[in-house]
Amino acid sequence: MGRTGEAVSPGLVKSLGLLDATTLVMGSMIGSGVFIVAADIARQVQSPGLLMMTWLVTAVLTMIAALSYGELAAAMPQAGGQYVYLREAFGPLFGFLYGWTLFLVIQTGTIAAVAVAFAKFAGVFFPAITASNVVFKIGPIVVSTQQLTGIAILVLLTWINTRGVRAGAIVQNVFTIAKTSAVIGLIGAGFLFGRNSGAIQQNFTNFWGNAAMDWSSVRLVGVAMVGALFSSDAWNNVTFTAGEIKNPSRNLPLSLVMGVGVVSVLYLLCNIVYLLVLPLSGVQTAPEDRVATAVAQGILGPVAVQVMALAIMVSTFGCANGMVLAGARVYYAMALDGLFFRPAAKVDPKRHTPVVALAAQCIWACVLTLTGSYSDLLDYVIFAVLLFYVLTIAGVFVLRAKRPEMNRPYRALGYPILPAVYVGLAGLIEILLLLYKPNYTWPGLIIVLTGLPVYFLWRGAK
Repeated sequence: MGRTGEAVSPGLVKSLGLLDATTLVMGSMIGSGVFIVAADIARQVQSPGLLMMTWLVTAVLTMIAALSYGELAAAMPQAGGQYVYLREAFGPLFGFLYGWTLFLVIQTGTIAAVAVAFAKFAGVFFPAITASNVVFKIGPIVVSTQQLTGIAILVLLTWINTRGVRAGAIVQNVFTIAKTSAVIGLIGAGFLFGRNSGAIQQNFTNFWGNAAMDWSSVRLVGVAMVGALFSSDAWNNVTFTAGEIKNPSRNLPLSLVMGVGVVSVLYLLCNIVYLLVLPLSGVQTAPEDRVATAVAQGILGPVAVQVMALAIMVSTFGCANGMVLAGARVYYAMALDGLFFRPAAKVDPKRHTPVVALAAQCIWACVLTLTGSYSDLLDYVIFAVLLFYVLTIAGVFVLRAKRPEMNRPYRALGYPILPAVYVGLAGLIEILLLLYKPNYTWPGLIIVLTGLPVYFLWRGAK
């Protein structure tokens, strides 16, 4: 595999522009989370002010991370993105552990969860699509129409992305623009027509509730950020496709900052709208945690259920497409390094897509969909996801010291203060999760560590 400084990865072609890269950032971030997780966050923090603080800190951390990743992306514009940054900063073992966890759970589990979310909301229009409508059983595995619909979406999106990176990018652009418009529509309707004087009085006259500005509030926000961080995740997927982005030294940092900036502002505005339309208790008790649907019902009436279901279907379809497109590039890069199944390095000579890597990702995501284990697995690995972010941003410091001669067309804004702030705050969140949510942290670390024997087996074979 080409090392640092080589802009073109073997077999891939540069055909993604700034718009494509930015919609990939935005489309991968916006799934169904922003429409749902506010309910769980509100139950944990018990205050409108701390609800907004949770989203604000998440936005700040994600933007600092994007600014820092921009330096790495511009300096190492290769397929694989974060895998490459960890490999170059800390060695191949760290890169492999990230790629292994990405394939095992992070990427494939998220793809499975998003595809099933699509199917769940499709059930609003097609009642036969439901988790209780069992088609057949395979031993202990019960297969429903909802799971089969999710699998059909995964297969369709994988097939589209084998047709060429432009085909996947076109789908991404269309669906990202559509779902961003839907989110903006929800925000606009909330501000213009949905304001509820009772909710406003309850939420904003007692904005901080009974929260004391002390360690207990820091702890509440830190632990509650899991949902907000997960809803804001996958912005780094654009770095996986660096080998196919035109003028990556400019377009990668720009797409990261613009995409993360726009989505973070939309998320903050969404949560303000929730508080303008619903009292905090209404946010906390929204049926099935569908806060956005409850808000839309307050504005549009009964038709809101169908409107929001359609909006979330568009959102999840675009999100799954972005993750299918991007994730395969990591396994492709690992295979070139001899750290994944060698056939995954194969590229279709006509369409210039990593077809085997796409197929492997699809198969494993479908398995996770059938087992129904993806939800628990994703809860477990959020600790590991954040840990890899911390390591990658620490890699900015390591590579500045280890590789001072490296060409850096863009340097991280606010270095060294902002990257250090991220490492410090994210490290604090990790400690809080270890202390207060151990059931969600240790299993994630075990999943990461299962990669150790696999790594040495692959190295030995190589």
